[in-house]
Amino acid sequence: MKITAFAGSNSTKSINKQLVEHTLTHFPDAEINLLDLNDFAMPVFSVDLESSEGYPEEARNFLRQFEDTDLLIVSMAEHNGNFTAAFKNTLDWCSRIELKMFRKKPMFLMSTSPGGYGGKNALDAAVKRFPKHDAEIIETFSLPSFNENFSRGQGILDEELKAAFLEKVAAVKEQLNA
Repeated sequence: MKITAFAGSNSTKSINKQLVEHTLTHFPDAEINLLDLNDFAMPVFSVDLESSEGYPEEARNFLRQFEDTDLLIVSMAEHNGNFTAAFKNTLDWCSRIELKMFRKKPMFLMSTSPGGYGGKNALDAAVKRFPKHDAEIIETFSLPSFNENFSRGQGILDEELKAAFLEKVAAVKEQLNA
């Protein structure tokens, strides 16, 4: 199985990337393609730029990452109750090239934040938006209060949240094997 994973953040200290990396450890036999939005930096989308310059090669390269993957693992960072500007820009460019950019790939969609809501505004926005781009969201998970509930060495610390997360991981594996 091949997994393509990324956080919807361009922060070098992204807590959503840490959550993605932790999630990937639960798929030890998978071929992993961990993306960093910084490797696909693009100019701010505008129809004028699209008309005069065409599509950035970075957008085409980002889309190529989904071609032969079996599962997408994505954790949405949240800025001001929505997607980060870096992710929204990537989505804008990529969806202009290929509206159905997620190509019906199964997706485990997550979010986390330092606050008690766990990035759920961005997660909820993605749950609503991504199916329009052909995402097959098979499970979602939100981790609230990241700094209190997560450790790089131990993963999710809160036992109830850990159990809920592990149930989601098991459900993803079951759906992929069905």
